[in-house]
Amino acid sequence: MENQLHYFDPAWIASRREVLEVDVCVYGGTASGVVAAVAAARLGRRVVLLNPGRHLGGMTTGGLGWTDFGRQYVIGGLSRQFYRAVGRFYGKEEEWTFAPSAARHVIEQWVKDAGIAVHPCQYLESAQRQGNCLRAVTMLGGLTVRARQFIDATYEGDLMARAGVSFTVGREANSRYGETLNGIQVHKHHQFSHPVDPYVQEGVPASGLLPGIIAVDQTAHQGEGDHRVQAYNFRVCMTDDPALKIAWAKPAGFDPRNYVLATRWFNGTKDQYNEQLPGFDPAHPGVPRKFDVLPTKTPGGFRKTDTNNHGPVSSDFIGASWDWPLADYPARERLFQAHVAYQQGFYWHLAFDSAIPARYREAYAAWGLPRDEFEDTAHWPHQLYVREGRRMVTDYVVTEHDCRATRRARESVGMGSYNMDSHNCVRFVKQENGRARVLNDGDVQVPPTDPYPIPLAAIVPVEKECANLVVPVCFSASHIAYGSARMEPVFMALGESAAYIADQALAEGRPVQAIDYPSLRQRLLKAGQVLETPVRQ
Repeated sequence: MENQLHYFDPAWIASRREVLEVDVCVYGGTASGVVAAVAAARLGRRVVLLNPGRHLGGMTTGGLGWTDFGRQYVIGGLSRQFYRAVGRFYGKEEEWTFAPSAARHVIEQWVKDAGIAVHPCQYLESAQRQGNCLRAVTMLGGLTVRARQFIDATYEGDLMARAGVSFTVGREANSRYGETLNGIQVHKHHQFSHPVDPYVQEGVPASGLLPGIIAVDQTAHQGEGDHRVQAYNFRVCMTDDPALKIAWAKPAGFDPRNYVLATRWFNGTKDQYNEQLPGFDPAHPGVPRKFDVLPTKTPGGFRKTDTNNHGPVSSDFIGASWDWPLADYPARERLFQAHVAYQQGFYWHLAFDSAIPARYREAYAAWGLPRDEFEDTAHWPHQLYVREGRRMVTDYVVTEHDCRATRRARESVGMGSYNMDSHNCVRFVKQENGRARVLNDGDVQVPPTDPYPIPLAAIVPVEKECANLVVPVCFSASHIAYGSARMEPVFMALGESAAYIADQALAEGRPVQAIDYPSLRQRLLKAGQVLETPVRQ
């Protein structure tokens, strides 16, 4: 089968000069978008799902099988039903960790059962407005969809931007919303805990900085805002089954300069931050850290993983994500391929480069890509982990104050409960004792005080900007609060709520901002959604 490992390929764009008329148009084939479309269809609405890509499910089917859920008891509705459906796939009541193929099985079955009209490879070209309402969207290739209500379920917020809705990108300063964890943050976790030289030639500034390192000392600007977004990566499914494993290959785009820091780090010495050193998972001897082992349908079967970033130099391509949210489709394709080359090169480098200590080479070489996952994308995930893109700015911005329970929103349409979490955003040079070292900026990992509500006002635009659009993924939140709420179960819960909001706006003939919330609340509770912290946990 042809390798389709792309974000965007012009060959996918077919000429389609037709117009579809529907009640609800969902743009974005993420898990949130699928749930929104399924919920809208079950409510009896004519719905179409436009997917900018070839695969449904976003990160849920794209390798993120080690679910970040926070508190499970605040996840309900179709979101909870998804994890129960995955459980049935494995012969269990419920399952929160799963192989990509298991998630794909559930997502595809849901779409089929709901009779959703899915149109793949539909990339937005324009949006047509009348007053403060969206009337139609036109795709590259010419397909036009006219709808009464729209839902933007993309990770990037492309439709809301085309609709003229206010948004932001990057990190706000702490002073913007009176926060403490926003903006530039230099901390000890996922950090270079011992000095690693930042120059091409160690100790020689004239040789220049290694790729991705800036000369500005970020510690002097703690808490200040900037345009940078946290690093992206692929959540790679690996296996150590010799009969299933495809060994790491050196990618065509391999650039040895990208791995000098890894070589220096893996040859470093220990200090007080032992948990950040490249080591092995104590629960699974011989397995490197964050090779999270997934369940199998056959007890005692070979292992598969959801492999994530860990430590100061890992699968996160730090600094390569900044342009993604505002980039056009060809530019995103170039960034996508750069991330593929970097991460594939990283695994090959650790597994086979003689400069890496033998214990690490042996551990990484034991793993590879499974032949039975991602079969049409060369066994590599189809979805880049876009941890944050645009974020809508509305009448209510979810902030650190919500996460710390120093304020509590009204009119809940879903709950957040995960850590205030950000991956690193940039590497920089720090001068210490007359010597230069490299440090990372951006990592934050702070638990919220309690589960907190995400209000209706955070997932709909300001009414004067757009009265018939709901945004369940790129909702209104500060960078650090979004880091807590940006989890797939939350996106699915908000996707279901988005469908009910759109349905009710149609029934009442009102803007999405002005629907009768008490009625919406009762409908969401009847659907099994959790809108507040249960009294008994």
